[in-house]
Amino acid sequence: MRARLSPAREVHFDSASISLHGLRPVINGTLYDDVEIAVTDVQGEPAQPSRIVLRMPLPALGRAAFSVAIEQEAAGRLALRYWLEGQAPGFVLDAFGICIRAVEGARAYLRSGYYSWDGAEYVAVGHGAAGPGYGLTQLLPRRGTGSVVLGFDRHDRFQHTFQLGATETAPSLCVTTLWDRKTIPPGGRAESERLVIFEHEDVEDALRAWAEIVAASAPVAPRVPQATITGWCSWYNLYASITEENILEHLRGAANVMAREGLPLRVFQIDDGFTPEMGDWLAVKPQFPRGMKAVLDEIRAAGLTPGLWIAPFMVGNRSRVFQEHPDWVVRDRETGGPLALMTFYGEFRWHKRSEEYYILDTTHPEAFDYLRHVFRTWRHEWGCEYFKTDFMHFPTVYGPERAVYHTPGLTRIEIWRRVAEMIREEIGDALWLGCGCPLWASVGLVDAIRIGRDVGVEWSGERSARSLLRDQAVRNFANHILWQADPDCILLRERYHHLSEAEQRSLAIYAGMIGGVTMTSDALHELSPERLRLWRLLVQPRRALCRFPLLGRPAENEMDEDPVRVQVRVPLDGAPDPVAIFVFNTGDTPAGRVYTLDRLGLPGPRYIVEWVAQQRWPEPVDRIAVNLAPHDGALFFVSLAPLETIPDRLP
Repeated sequence: MRARLSPAREVHFDSASISLHGLRPVINGTLYDDVEIAVTDVQGEPAQPSRIVLRMPLPALGRAAFSVAIEQEAAGRLALRYWLEGQAPGFVLDAFGICIRAVEGARAYLRSGYYSWDGAEYVAVGHGAAGPGYGLTQLLPRRGTGSVVLGFDRHDRFQHTFQLGATETAPSLCVTTLWDRKTIPPGGRAESERLVIFEHEDVEDALRAWAEIVAASAPVAPRVPQATITGWCSWYNLYASITEENILEHLRGAANVMAREGLPLRVFQIDDGFTPEMGDWLAVKPQFPRGMKAVLDEIRAAGLTPGLWIAPFMVGNRSRVFQEHPDWVVRDRETGGPLALMTFYGEFRWHKRSEEYYILDTTHPEAFDYLRHVFRTWRHEWGCEYFKTDFMHFPTVYGPERAVYHTPGLTRIEIWRRVAEMIREEIGDALWLGCGCPLWASVGLVDAIRIGRDVGVEWSGERSARSLLRDQAVRNFANHILWQADPDCILLRERYHHLSEAEQRSLAIYAGMIGGVTMTSDALHELSPERLRLWRLLVQPRRALCRFPLLGRPAENEMDEDPVRVQVRVPLDGAPDPVAIFVFNTGDTPAGRVYTLDRLGLPGPRYIVEWVAQQRWPEPVDRIAVNLAPHDGALFFVSLAPLETIPDRLP
């Protein structure tokens, strides 16, 4: 990727197949298109400079000026910063950034949601204006292969948005930093983080290269567990209908199956349902008469790491915390009352009484200290060693244009990060899974993160397989670089769902292939031998690298992405064989495909066996061919040497 400066002082970014033209400032949502551009620094030739600095006076804002610095870095990478200075006293800054006037040559772009459930997908250019993406975007070329990535290197202070225009040819691209009225000292300036722009010959490896940049730039190094997090979680079987009795029943069943089958489970986690209201985290329902410490002690005695669920930023209106401390929640600038982020006014109330859920105002010293006391108690008195923190996006939804905090002058991410750092301080080396959690602001603090919505019991719908299929493919790249990826619990039970046998098996393998968090909620002692065979295949303590080698590539002679997904899984411990390949037809019609092993990054020929049909190829081959029914998949193990038996575990 190279930058060049035109005689008209327009900046152009050029790759082999995609070009970005022109920069203009965007302040508080207003595009300043008619600005005078002054070049204050150019190093090297204008046609190929190593550094460009532009200054754009903004008379409408008094003496304010907007500046952009662009530097050519190693390996063809560009780095860009922008800043605003000279604004009048009292000027309120909510957001600022740049608008690239024209993007040429792009077929699709990546819209990455901000947190676990916000979704990520490739959107075709010109197919209407999708919502903003966060942190990064990726442009796929209309012709040829590879991609162009634009992404920020740090995420511990601000949210950053990417919004592509709806025009089919040469749409604009606006990149914005949410400043959130953060205090600017007199004579100071509002400055963005570093935005990197680079071209890459691949799609997923390009995203992986961006993740490496984020890892190297993070103020705290990423926490990446050396072994995968495996185990059991109560939610997707018992949901909120938990008691000490049925939790211990599932614990005994899991322990017996572990011993009998040699399953390497690590964690046994109790999910939502043991506290009376959101916010009252030190109170326990009467269904747990001995309290949580006694139950966690029994989990530990069974040889498993005890875990609990908490939503630290949520406060229910019926909670004792809110009744006694109404000043501990964020206020709504529009109404003056508590800012209700979620409401349940109908018959469903989440097995609790609260009709509204507010955001704990952790800029209030007493509220912050209360939350610290909760985590200290759970960790050191109750003995919790695995924390699943949920609804972690609550403070990141609104900035000061809507949310009124006890202490102003901080960005929403600074508020969030301050709490997250406190949590890590209090729980020490305990395992921490972030759910409903900011993906990039959490780097260095969480051990693992949910990368999609809740799993469901259907193929389609709001809580269904669709989120897993969509989000896992485009968020897999950060697994084992920024955190361990959690695709959510794997459905194993044979009844009480709406999935076919092929759908359930294929979804389980698809989730397990990434080599991240591997959990189930089903009663292990009730599973049939066939379902235990599937679970044994997936639950693996050693980490693996999963690649989507065809990510972002359209089907033959089409512009849309191929509904047939291909995953390639390689052990990260250096073992060369075998390698697993999963081919999954996520479409609604039958599909036939042929893939050379070389195309999948595995030079052939190799020996192949197929796990589902228990089929073996007697001679090495250089390609695989599949004919798959809708929603069905085929799992291949490939090896340089003949496989004497069909493996019963993923590599």
